[in-house]
Amino acid sequence: MRQDCGSCHGLTLKGGLGPDIRPGALSHYEAETLKGVILDGIPGTPMPPWRPLLSEAEADWIADYLLNGESE
Repeated sequence: MRQDCGSCHGLTLKGGLGPDIRPGALSHYEAETLKGVILDGIPGTPMPPWRPLLSEAEADWIADYLLNGESE
């Protein structure tokens, strides 16, 4: 995930071409909203749709990871 997302959001996920996607920066989003962005992208922005490459379960996992950070 870090390499794919990090290529635009920075390897530390603090932002780059894309915005900061660490838990604190995304705390106002619902998991389902993030899942939609992950799967369908954001038209008119560099955020691509990942639906051709990810399952719904994988997008759920990524959304949870983005909202809650790494498990200790």
